[in-house]
Amino acid sequence: MTVQHKVSVFRKEHFNAAHRLNNPLWDETKNKSVFGKCNNPNFHGHNYEIVIKVTGLPNAETGYLIDTKILSDIVKEKVLDRYDHKNLNLDCEEFKHTNPTAENIAISIYNLIRSEIDPPIDLQIRLYETERNFVEYPA
Repeated sequence: MTVQHKVSVFRKEHFNAAHRLNNPLWDETKNKSVFGKCNNPNFHGHNYEIVIKVTGLPNAETGYLIDTKILSDIVKEKVLDRYDHKNLNLDCEEFKHTNPTAENIAISIYNLIRSEIDPPIDLQIRLYETERNFVEYPA
């Protein structure tokens, strides 16, 4: 009897995007106080790095958990084509009424690709907003 072991496969990608952190329910003073430079009315940009982690049991016939080419294609179609070189606030419907924080961007990326990954496979998104600041979803 062959024992199967869970493995994790990672795909790293990047995209560049602009955004502004702002709560429309707050006045300008409070927004500047809470969000600082990230509240610039003319927006600001980041070179985002994303790491997609999938975890599960490899297929007994192929040895793959997931074909990395397929994973790459999913990320390109669902995330990179949507966010790369965009103004997240203005160009992306999901951020018209949701502050495009790193946390919310990671959740959005997860939601965009979750349905494309077979259900028994676990999915986690790590999003680097800067080299030193990153978020993971789910935690």
